[in-house]
Amino acid sequence: MINTTYVLECSINGKAVAIPVPASKRMSDILRDDLLLTGTKVSCEIGRCGACMVLLDGKPVNSCLLMAYQAAGSEVTTIEGISAGEDLHPVQQAMLEEGGLQCGYCTAGMVVTLTALWENNPAPTRAEAEQALCGNICRCTGYEGIFRAVERCGLSIKREG
Repeated sequence: MINTTYVLECSINGKAVAIPVPASKRMSDILRDDLLLTGTKVSCEIGRCGACMVLLDGKPVNSCLLMAYQAAGSEVTTIEGISAGEDLHPVQQAMLEEGGLQCGYCTAGMVVTLTALWENNPAPTRAEAEQALCGNICRCTGYEGIFRAVERCGLSIKREG
């Protein structure tokens, strides 16, 4: 029988990880089941809803479509790695202040996606935010609070800079 387990070595939320995993395991399962990083949600499991979004070397990807071996040697950032300790990331603060969440199930994926957007474009337009979020589905908010959060975060970053 062929050994289908290998050691995944990567960085998750800034910490080096070396964990034995089956070759067929998805990154979302590694994060939730093995590393207990349950902020990454799993919903559709086919890459359509964005609830499982993580950053892979700074780019948003659906972790349900990412085989664990594909993350080898990379930096993976989950929702747990977005904030700096007790302080909320500006994206998280803006979502909170503008009502960009309701049930919260999609929130982690939205925040991860918007964090990547703001890191590349600190003052995105609504159209740019809509484009960035086209892979994230929210069934509760109607998106207006999310787009107000995009505007608020852009304004706060402009003031700081």
